[in-house]
Formats: sequence, C-alpha cells, structure tokens
Amino acid sequence: MTQIQNPLHNAPLGQVSAYPDRYDPTLLFPIERAINREPLGIIENDLPFIGEDEWQAFELSWLNAKGKPIVAIARFRLPASSPRLIESKSWKLYLNSFNQTHFDDEQAVRERLVHDLSHAAGAKVSAELFGVDDTALASAPMPGECIDDIDIEIDTYSPSPRLIVAGTEIVEETLHSHLLKSNCPVTGQPDWGSVLIRYRGPKLDRAGLLAYVISYRQHQDFHEHCVEHIFMDLMREAQPEQLLVMARYVRRGGLDINPWRATKGESPPAAMRLARQ
Repeated sequence: MTQIQNPLHNAPLGQVSAYPDRYDPTLLFPIERAINREPLGIIENDLPFIGEDEWQAFELSWLNAKGKPIVAIARFRLPASSPRLIESKSWKLYLNSFNQTHFDDEQAVRERLVHDLSHAAGAKVSAELFGVDDTALASAPMPGECIDDIDIEIDTYSPSPRLIVAGTEIVEETLHSHLLKSNCPVTGQPDWGSVLIRYRGPKLDRAGLLAYVISYRQHQDFHEHCVEHIFMDLMREAQPEQLLVMARYVRRGGLDINPWRATKGESPPAAMRLARQ
C-alpha cells in the first residue's frame, strides 16, 4: 500500500515564522484536496456535493502611492470544486506581505488577490473588499469623525510626536482612525486597531494627527503601552484640558484588548464592537 505523505509536512502551520511585510505570493501553501477526499470515497471529477469555502480577513492593509496605509476587510470565496485548498497560516502570512507594499488603488489590490489565490487554488477565487465602518459589516461604528480619508503623504513609520500640531482655537471634538497598527514586541506579529481621541483644548491639525497615528505602523510594543504613549504625547504636545485615548484592537487567539487612558473625570463611550472585532 502506498503511504500518503503528510501534506502539511512543509507547511508554515506550527512552525516559527517571520511576518513579512513586502508582497510575496510564494508564501501561499496549497494542499491537494484529493488527499483527504480519497479516504471518504469522494472522486474529484464527480463530487457528490456543491459548495464553497468562505474566508473573511480582518487584517488586510497596504500603502497607496503616497505611502499612506489603507485598511480593509476582505471576503474570499473558494469553490469546493477547486483541486486545492490553501493552508490558513500561509494565507495569513501572504496577506501580511501587503502591509508595506504600494498599490495604485483598491482595484489593483483586488485583482492581485484574485490572481494569486486563484493560481494557488487552481480555480477562480472571488474577492470583495469592505471598509471597516461599512454598514454591511459593522455592528457599531466608532463615535466622532473619521480622519482616514485625509489625503497625505507618509514617510514615517515609527512614533513621531513632532507630527502633532495644535492651533490656538479651543474646541471639543471626537476623532477616530482605523489606521493604527503596531507589532507585538515578543512575536513580531502585526497588531491592528482603531483609535478614538476625544479632547477639549487647542484644535489638533487632523492631517498631522493622522500621520502621527500611522507612525506607529512598524513600532514594537504592547497594546496598553501604545495607548499610553499616544496619551502622553498628546498631553505634552497639545496640552488639552481634557483627553481620552481609546483603542479597539482586532482579536488574536480569541482575545481582543481595548485599553483606554483619560484625564480625571473622563469615561469611555458605551461598549461597542467593531466589524474587525
């Protein structure tokens, strides 16, 4: 009897892996479906069923032509009739390889995803991209105004408080961004989050604030420390009378962490659950 080789023998699953942030389609690890179907008596060219595998990715990000990060939620559909499936960790590593890669627009990203995943699976894979606040996905959008659509050039990806600029007008406002990303100081894995900033004080320059949030993109620190870092930088650079900084992080390993730090008398908004959580 011919012994079937373990298809996961060389897979990244269960092995120590680097987390690349430059585009690399060779990270995808396809597995022949026939290996597991043969013992069930399933004949590949005569399947007794129809179906598909639906995947949703909550950690997809890339850089636009100006270096500004774009974040999205992706939904993929892989036909059950495809000759190959794609091992999950390799899929995650592949998506992470987009993190510091420039694309002209969202359509270019979608086309690249469809091409690479279809090639790996041996059949057409569909890909849809959604915004984090898309009403089709979000149970509750973050309060306040989102600053992510500001058109800015970015060349700084480590914390830079110099980017925080405050004027003389005193305002009270709530702003948020979904472009917060840092990396775990232990494993190097990307940590994705949304940050809410509510303050009363000198009006913050929004373009500078967005650039400051993005500047954490390659920073290594724990979630809690990142929030404290942001809080302290804002207090020092803008000197608001009142300040709340809250982050809602994407879950990892079944846990999501949502730290908040504020001046006395402040409290966070009511419990919320974002689409990526």
